[in-house]
This record gives sequence, structure tokens and C-alpha cells, in this order.
Amino acid sequence: MPRIVVGLGNPGPEYEGTRHNVGFAVVDALARRLRAADWRRGFASLWVEASWRDEPVVLLKPQTYMNRSGEAVRQVVGAWRVAPGDLLVVYDDMDLPLGHLRLRPRGSAGGHRGVASIIAALGRDDFPRLRVGIGRPPRGVDAADYVLAPFAPMERPLVEAAVRRAVEAILAVLAAGLERAMSRYNGPTPWPSAGADPAVGGGGET
Repeated sequence: MPRIVVGLGNPGPEYEGTRHNVGFAVVDALARRLRAADWRRGFASLWVEASWRDEPVVLLKPQTYMNRSGEAVRQVVGAWRVAPGDLLVVYDDMDLPLGHLRLRPRGSAGGHRGVASIIAALGRDDFPRLRVGIGRPPRGVDAADYVLAPFAPMERPLVEAAVRRAVEAILAVLAAGLERAMSRYNGPTPWPSAGADPAVGGGGET
């Protein structure tokens, strides 16, 4: 069972609500669900201890900027003496349609520099991950500009629903294991009904 949930993103108010910070948004929403608010600084991150069904879990948001996420993850893995399989890394993915979720036990970085940094820091790729689809940039839009831009107003309801669904997927992993959660949550997020609570926030302290 994962003991450390890592959301990837960039620190600072200028990155709040951007596509590249979906990992932060999911971890922030998870912290609210678990009523964990005592964020601390350490491991080059913001982190907080929580529990789910009487089992401890650490939520982590690296503050190193995306391309150096591995530095923070290496620190927390060493300090807590956990194996890579005890991690669950949450991040954005341009290769998945907007709102799609994909849990996997291991894999390559797939062009994601934050994940590439973690693989390089740990020297292995066998850590579970949850990818949240942000879709491909429109023709003529640079990928770097796309991921660092906020979601369009028409996208936000679906993204907010995907963040809530990602939280449920993580809780399912903690409760029942990765395989069962994969079979239930991998795939598209349904469009939400009107009046759903917002779930996409920034990357600061909760």
C-alpha cells in the first residue's frame, strides 16, 4: 500500500490553476478530504501527515520546480525509509484526453520532466503513478506554453470533476490496492452535473 502520495507541480502563485499543477490540485483536494491541514516544510517540499482507515499516509508537494522533483522525492524516500512501491506519484499527462485517469504500477517518464527527474533520482521506474489527462495543445501552441497556462473556462468543470475522481482513486488504492483501483478508475471522467463543488486550486499551503 502506498505510504506517500506525491503531487507534482510548480510552486508559487503564478502557477496556481495551471495544467502542469494538476498533481498539486489533487493532493490539495486529498488533504481536504482527509482533514489534514498542518502543512510543514521539509524534504524540499510542503508535506503533511494524514490517515485513512487508521493507516498513516504522507502527502507531499515538492517545492523544487517540476524539473527537479526527484530531489524532493529522494529526500522523503530516504527519510521515511520506504521502497519505491510505497509511493504514488500524481501528475498531468498531455497524452491522455482531458479528464482521463490512468493508474499504473510503473513505466517510463513519457516525456514528463518531473517524472523523469524522479526516475533519475531513484534509479528506477517501478513506482506507482496516477496520470491525469490534460489533452494535447491546439495546433500551433507550444507544449511548454500550454502546460503552464490555466485551464480554459470551458475545461474547468471537467477538470474539477477529474480532480475529485482522482482523490477517490487514491483512496481506493490505499484501501483495496492498485489493481482493483485500476479496474475501477482508469478511463474518462464523466462530465459533472451543475452545482458540483470546485476542486481545482493552487499549489500553496492548504
